[in-house]
Amino acid sequence: MSLKAGIVGLPNVGKSTLFNAITKKHILTANYPFATIDPNVGVVTVPDTRLDLLESLYVPNNTIPTTFEFTDIAGLVAGASKGEGLGNKFLSHIREVDAIVEVVRCFDDENIIHVSGQVDPIRDIEIINVELILSDLEIILNRISKIEKKATTTKEKDALLEVGVLKKCQEALEQNIPIRNMKNLDDDELVILKNFSFITAKPLIYVANVGEEDVVIGDNEYTKKVKEYASKENSGVIIMSAKMESELAELEVEDKKLFLEEIGINSSGLDKLIFATYNLLGLETFFTVGKDECRAWTFKRGTTAKKAAGLIHSDIERGFIKAEIMKYDDLELLKDEKKVKEAGKLYLEGKDYIMQDGDIVYFRFNV
Repeated sequence: MSLKAGIVGLPNVGKSTLFNAITKKHILTANYPFATIDPNVGVVTVPDTRLDLLESLYVPNNTIPTTFEFTDIAGLVAGASKGEGLGNKFLSHIREVDAIVEVVRCFDDENIIHVSGQVDPIRDIEIINVELILSDLEIILNRISKIEKKATTTKEKDALLEVGVLKKCQEALEQNIPIRNMKNLDDDELVILKNFSFITAKPLIYVANVGEEDVVIGDNEYTKKVKEYASKENSGVIIMSAKMESELAELEVEDKKLFLEEIGINSSGLDKLIFATYNLLGLETFFTVGKDECRAWTFKRGTTAKKAAGLIHSDIERGFIKAEIMKYDDLELLKDEKKVKEAGKLYLEGKDYIMQDGDIVYFRFNV
């Protein structure tokens, strides 16, 4: 399953530094706008200690964690929706992602130029959000102008429904309400909107990028404002220092753990962001185990057993018979697959079973 979270923000807020840390890749970073012109895509591993136990029990030839993609998108500026900077190109890249990670500068540093001259996280957020709204609004108005007359004349049900939902979205956007926060959309309308890949319909999380000295404290005057703003639109906020995370990414696992313990932090900002983005996309994990391989698989919350089988191979989905399922918690408690079976904790499920996070699965199939 290929799912992407796009990292956006104004120039020089720490996006590329954050991306470097996430992917341990060294892409171009520079102290001027538009240092990153083409989107950079990196695959990240979702930290999951459950794989450690499975590896110790089955001693497989390979252990494969689950992953998803982060895309670093070059900095937006005011007027991007009208083509300012590299606006239209950037906006098209954002349309291709499933969720948005909006990086907001929450630190003072006279050596790092701010595109607007001074640090003001709420102004920065609103600049970006307005540009995303204007971009969606332009698409909506263009589409309405093409189909409204025909829909009114022919009275075609689907066309009328499309015009109706687009006008609802137009009204919301003109009031600076992103589509994701609209409360009056039914299932049929959501299906129509899915075809447009509207940016403001995508789930969003803010990263408040702070200085290294603020990491332990957790909040400063800027992050408090970001949290207050985010709470009004039901968005999450992760506080981290992109610079520190980039340095941590160069350390060995044990050294990284020791450093975090010394400064009194349980997990890195990156781990928090990965988990938060994973949850934002409604993702969960199931496992397949054996001597050859222990592997974590990403699936969308609400996925059936048959559809989950297709994530491994289309033949398994096509020839699906049953799913043998153990719960991770049961295996963790009993420490042996045979004991799980003897305890009656191995379940046979059909094609409509809704997969649960932590399911350990063997798919029976025939093709």
